[in-house]
Amino acid sequence: MSTIGSQPPRYSRGARAAFLALIIVGSLITSIGLGTLLGGTVTALVTAQQGENGFLNSPSTTLSVASYAITSEPIQTAGMTATADGFATLRVQAASLQADQPIFMGIARTSDVNGYLEAVRHSEVASLNSIPGSVVYRVLPGSETPAPPGEQDFWQISIAGTGTQQLIWDSGDGMTADNWTIVIMNEDASPGVDVVANAGLRSDLFAPLAAALIIGGLIGLLIGIALIVVAATSLGRRQPKDTPGSPGVEGTVPERTAPTIVAAYPALLVGHLDPTLSRWLWLFKWFLLIPHLLLLAFLWTAVWIVTVIAWFAILFTGRYPRSLFAFTVGVLRWSWRVSYYGYAALGTDRYPPFTLEKTDYPADFDVDYPEHLSRGLIFVKSWLLAIPHLLIVSAFTAAAYGGWNTYRGGWDLSLIGLLVLIAAIALLFTGRYLPGLFGLVLGINRWIFRVITYVGLLRDEYPPFRLDQGAEEPVTTEHRH
Repeated sequence: MSTIGSQPPRYSRGARAAFLALIIVGSLITSIGLGTLLGGTVTALVTAQQGENGFLNSPSTTLSVASYAITSEPIQTAGMTATADGFATLRVQAASLQADQPIFMGIARTSDVNGYLEAVRHSEVASLNSIPGSVVYRVLPGSETPAPPGEQDFWQISIAGTGTQQLIWDSGDGMTADNWTIVIMNEDASPGVDVVANAGLRSDLFAPLAAALIIGGLIGLLIGIALIVVAATSLGRRQPKDTPGSPGVEGTVPERTAPTIVAAYPALLVGHLDPTLSRWLWLFKWFLLIPHLLLLAFLWTAVWIVTVIAWFAILFTGRYPRSLFAFTVGVLRWSWRVSYYGYAALGTDRYPPFTLEKTDYPADFDVDYPEHLSRGLIFVKSWLLAIPHLLIVSAFTAAAYGGWNTYRGGWDLSLIGLLVLIAAIALLFTGRYLPGLFGLVLGINRWIFRVITYVGLLRDEYPPFRLDQGAEEPVTTEHRH
């Protein structure tokens, strides 16, 4: 695509850097806002799950031991003071499995419990699960018989009796910063404790915390999205616009019978192989590309947001906002340059420029701007209609150009990754890039970027099931009458 004709003025390098910085800041704020919103949503769901009396209850679990007592692991309450009423309320319910067997439940400082049960055989719950028989105990040995627990005066809160006993401990009930232990015993201190128990938690802070997180997350999202849209629009507004009649763009021509050059697909990807390539530089390109990859991570966050905005714009107007379109294409262009320099092609040793704009770099990408897009296709083309292509692209790329296979525990090479590896090895030993291999690599990348163009709502034309190999896009010459 050429850029003949009147073009918008370009921003200075400093202005472009400022807008890129704005996108980075906006992406960070958006990510934080989204995380905060999700946290608030989860907290709201937890709040909604608080059942009877406002408690979030665990499943009932059978606890059965032959020792004298069942104890919890120490509960740390650092930061909770007697003034923190309503901060958290713990409820423990238990009932003996033996008819008419009264039980005792109490909460006390861990140091006092340890002194009381120091020489007594008891069982500490090390792992608790609602599945029967899956409770893991840590049995602490001892030979002495304990005194009845109700006769002790160190309990912070205690209760005893037959039937279901309920122990409620509020953060305001003298809960100082210390380690605390919950104890369940038979009231007469006899061995063999068999109960069914469950715990519940309630906090008056859940609801306001959820509201604060949701509101804060929404505000963060709005601010981040606004910054991204302003920056993306500004960068896109200064991108060159294609002129009808230029090569690769369908449009008017000076004469009605003049031939028109029409590309095979309105997303044009080119890559010109360097005549000489370093034998060893490809070993270090992963390190050299780190700055690009970091910036592209933020830019692609912006692209996803821009695509969502474009979806609504197409729905109501039938058009992709031109400045946002140019921004998205610019990010794709930047991504292709990085991929071409890196391990998607290894086609050049020339370091990619940090810009969305068209340059004289040996790799380029562009998309013809559509004057109208289907309102109906946006509902199905990015997922349903694209499924065949997405399956093929997945086979080409296998988790983004190769990656760790968590199922087999090893590295997987995608098709394109394997081809580029072969090219790299050939470079290392011969200093040459195999010509036929280069054309195939470019063809696969061209297919991938066509699918991205379609899925990203940039064009309505369905990508062809065709591997157009070579450095340049295939074109046809048509005569219009």
